[in-house]
Amino acid sequence: MNTLLEMRDITKIFPGVKALDTVNLAVREGEIHAICGENGAGKSTLMKVLSGVYPAGSFDGDIVYDGEVAQFQGISDSESKGIIIIHQELALVPLMSIAENLFMGNENASNGVVQWQKTFKETERLLAKVGLNEAPGTLVDSLGVGKQQLVEIAKALSKEVRLLILDEPTAALSEADSQALLDLILELKTQGVTSIIISHKLNEVRRVADTVTVIRDGATVSTLDARTEDISEDHIVRDMVGRDMAHRYPDRKRRAGDVLMEVKDWNVWHPEHAERQVVQDINLTVRAGEVVGIAGLMGAGRTELAMSIFGQSYGHNISGSVEIDGKPANVSNVSRAINAGLAYVTEDRKSLGLILDETIQRNITLTNLPKVSSNGVIAEAKESQVAEKYREAMNIRTPSVFQKVTNLSGGNQQKVVLSKWLFAEPKVLILDEPTRGIDVGAKFEIYNIINELSADDKGVIMISSELSELLGMCDRIYVMNEGAFVGELTADEASQERIMSLIVTN
Repeated sequence: MNTLLEMRDITKIFPGVKALDTVNLAVREGEIHAICGENGAGKSTLMKVLSGVYPAGSFDGDIVYDGEVAQFQGISDSESKGIIIIHQELALVPLMSIAENLFMGNENASNGVVQWQKTFKETERLLAKVGLNEAPGTLVDSLGVGKQQLVEIAKALSKEVRLLILDEPTAALSEADSQALLDLILELKTQGVTSIIISHKLNEVRRVADTVTVIRDGATVSTLDARTEDISEDHIVRDMVGRDMAHRYPDRKRRAGDVLMEVKDWNVWHPEHAERQVVQDINLTVRAGEVVGIAGLMGAGRTELAMSIFGQSYGHNISGSVEIDGKPANVSNVSRAINAGLAYVTEDRKSLGLILDETIQRNITLTNLPKVSSNGVIAEAKESQVAEKYREAMNIRTPSVFQKVTNLSGGNQQKVVLSKWLFAEPKVLILDEPTRGIDVGAKFEIYNIINELSADDKGVIMISSELSELLGMCDRIYVMNEGAFVGELTADEASQERIMSLIVTN
C-alpha cells in the first residue's frame, strides 16, 4: 500500500508555547488513520498545518503529499489536491439549502448564472452516496446534527476528496447517528477515500481505524497498526496520558445526606410552539453529597429540563416548584437561580458557557463579581488571585490567566467553565454533557472535581449521553424519554441494558 501523506519533523511554535515538536505522521492510501491524544496535545494544530490554515513558512518540517513536497499557502491550495477537513464546529450556513451549501464557492454556473437543475441533480447524487434522503432545497437549519455531518461529507465528495480529515465527527451525535457515520466512513474506504479521524471515543477508533497515531505534549508517542496487532483501549490510553488508568472513574464513598433540592410537578412548553410540551410532570430530588444522573436519548428533554430549572432560561408556560434546603426557591430568572444556590454548566461551552474573546481571569469571575469588587469597581489584583487559584486547582494548562479562552483546548475550556460556576459557590451544580469532546485524561480530572463537590456535601446533577459515564459516577439515575421520567435506578440496580430497556418500552 502506497504512502499518500507524510508529515516529517513538523514543529510549530506560538509565542511562549511549542505546540508541535518534530511530529511525524505517515498515512497510507486507502486507510482510515486515527489520531488520538489529550486536549492540547497538538492534534488540531497538526491538521491546520496540513490543510494550510497555518501556511508553509509558518512552521518547520515538510509535508510530502502524493510523493511531492507540498507548500500549501491556504485551504484552497490543500483542497485543490483533494485534502478536505471537516471541523468539529460544522461550517454550514443554516439558512441556506443543502444544495447551496454543497456548491458554495464552487457553483454550477454559466455566464454568471447558477444552473439550478444541474445543481439539484448533482446534489441528489451526492446525498445518495452518503445515505441522506433529503430534498436538495431543504434548509440546513431544519436538519439534526447527524444529518448536517452527512451534508458536510457530501460537500467534501463534491470537491473530489482524496484525503478526508474528520475532527471529532461523532462528538455531538447520538449512538445511532454515530454508528451510521462510522459505517459511511468504512464505505468511503471501499471507494478509495483515505480518512484521518481525530477522536476521543476509543471504542469507535478501535472499530474503524487501520492505524492509530498517538500524540502527547506536541510530540508523536506511538504509531499502532491495527491490522497486525490487537490494540486495546488501555494501550491507547497509556500512550495518551503517559500512565496506566486501570480505573476510568475515581473511587468515591457513596453517601447521601438530607434532601438538598426537590423539584415538584415541573412542566415546560416549547418557547416557540406553544402547543408542544417538552417536559412533563417531573419530580426530582438531590441529596447532599449525591451525584444524580439523567439518562436518555438525544431529544428526550434532558437539556430543556436543566435549562428551565436554571432560571427558566428555556421554555414557556413553566409550572411547578423548586425547593432548596426545604424552602421554596425563586428560580424565575438566572440571577435569582444563582442566588438560590444553583449553577448550570451548559453542554455548549463555546456559545453559551464562555466569552471566548475574553481572558481566563475575566471568564472565571463573571458569576460572582461582587466578591472581586469594591464599591462597584473590580479589583484586578483580587480577580487575578482568584483566577490563579482556580488555574492551579483545576490544572488549567495555560502560561497565564491573561490568555484568551479561545486559545485553549476543549478540555481546558471546560475547566474554565467549571471554575466559573464553582466560584459562584453553588449548593447544586447541574452538569450538561460535562466531558463531551474532551480526552480521557481531562475526563478523569473532571470526575475528581465532581467527587470533591460530593465530599463537600454539594449536590450534583449529571446529564450524559455516555451511559458508562453515568454508571461509573452516579448514585442514582433518572431515565428520561419524550420529556418524562420513565424510571429511577440506584447505582446497584443500574446497567446499560436496564436503562435502554426503560427507554424503548416507555
